[in-house]
Amino acid sequence: MASPILPGLGLGSGLDTTAIVKALVDADKSAKQTQINRQTNTNTSQISGVGTLKSVLANFQAAIKNLGDTKTPQFLGYNATSSDPKVLTSVASNSAVNGTYVIKVNSLATSSKVATAAFAGGPSSAVQSGTLNITQNGIARPVTIPPGATLQTVRDAINTQQGANGFSANIVTDSFGSRLVLGSTATGLGSDITLSDIPGLEITAGQKMGPTPDENSAGAIGELAANASFTVDGLAISSKSNTVDGAISGLTLNLVTTGTSTVTVGPNSDGLKKSIQAFVDAFNQVVTTVSTLSKPSLDKDGKPTIPAALTGDSLGRSVLASIREPLASTGAGDKLTVLSQLGITTNQKTGALDFDSTKFSAAMDTQKLGGEIQKLFLGDPAATGDAAKGLLERMNSAITPYTVTGNEGILDARSASLAKIKTNLASQQEALDRRVATLTTVLTKKYNDMDTLVGKLKATASNITSMFEAMNAQKKG
Repeated sequence: MASPILPGLGLGSGLDTTAIVKALVDADKSAKQTQINRQTNTNTSQISGVGTLKSVLANFQAAIKNLGDTKTPQFLGYNATSSDPKVLTSVASNSAVNGTYVIKVNSLATSSKVATAAFAGGPSSAVQSGTLNITQNGIARPVTIPPGATLQTVRDAINTQQGANGFSANIVTDSFGSRLVLGSTATGLGSDITLSDIPGLEITAGQKMGPTPDENSAGAIGELAANASFTVDGLAISSKSNTVDGAISGLTLNLVTTGTSTVTVGPNSDGLKKSIQAFVDAFNQVVTTVSTLSKPSLDKDGKPTIPAALTGDSLGRSVLASIREPLASTGAGDKLTVLSQLGITTNQKTGALDFDSTKFSAAMDTQKLGGEIQKLFLGDPAATGDAAKGLLERMNSAITPYTVTGNEGILDARSASLAKIKTNLASQQEALDRRVATLTTVLTKKYNDMDTLVGKLKATASNITSMFEAMNAQKKG
């Protein structure tokens, strides 16, 4: 803030009253200002440190969730490679065995798509109210049609009420009028769609549009729903879905188009090593960050100089203790129960994880632990209680109390507490600034008064001196 001390003081006394007032004010302000500055710097550093810790834990949790994603498994003991991914892809589970399979896809599983007879009035054509029943695979799905409904109303009602069950409706307008077209995600023989109980929208089982449809034509567009047809090493197999489980033990086949592809199954050593390294790297990032936030800077003699954001704070130690605890827990596997069997150990100096790829390769080659790694990291669904939980789930549970948002989250609660301290320090600074302004004003007035008084005394003294000098001059004359 601008100083209220005005220049030009001390004219009467000859003293530098501005400097005197400033020195007195600074002396009064110094101790409190130093305290506020120190606490503000500490508070700002801690807010930044907690934010950094929150970010790195969020990244760690995201890495854990990615590694544990069931849609893209990361810890499979076996790898299935398709010679032509355009024809099919394959994923091997831990129950797979080494082998090669020639797969010929003759046809894909198809879904049902039907169209109603044409409505000459277009999408706004009136439709009778009631309950439209959509039947597929023997299951009836009711759709409520309100009074005053139109063809467009029916479309919207189907999408709203049955969209979650895989049905999708739209309106297609041809030369005869507008038709309600209904499709489904369900595939395979017997999954044809039928419509009933609303006049003008009825389609019976097996009904087809025909090659030259007219305004009254209704039914399946193209062929009826059919199964996928393929062979494995010459053995004929049929499937209602293009995602095939069970045709080959331990393999899931994803049929893409017709053609032939060879699937080769072998140990997934490289994939497992990559996934484990990703876990180790994510864990070590947390350890490194906590270490950086907790250790002060040292001078050339090894003595602390500048404290780190969380120096002396138990928060960092608490985080490390939480993420290290799951590492010591025994996994659900049979032959593989601890990380050290895979060459993963804790560095005693840094607290980070070391991954010995040589020991890992030996475990994969000699002990055949590939199929056990998924159980260690992802758990065993066949087990019960804590035994069913893998390392990733236990690690995620350990992190969640810190990363959860709101007052329940440890880091959010700490951030809120630090924000209150920041506000309080700002209030203290404002109070100190007001005190300084008041003190400056008071002292300035006092020294102004003193200077004026001294000036008057000097003037009086000067007058008296002049009188005596005049009197002495008269005597001499």
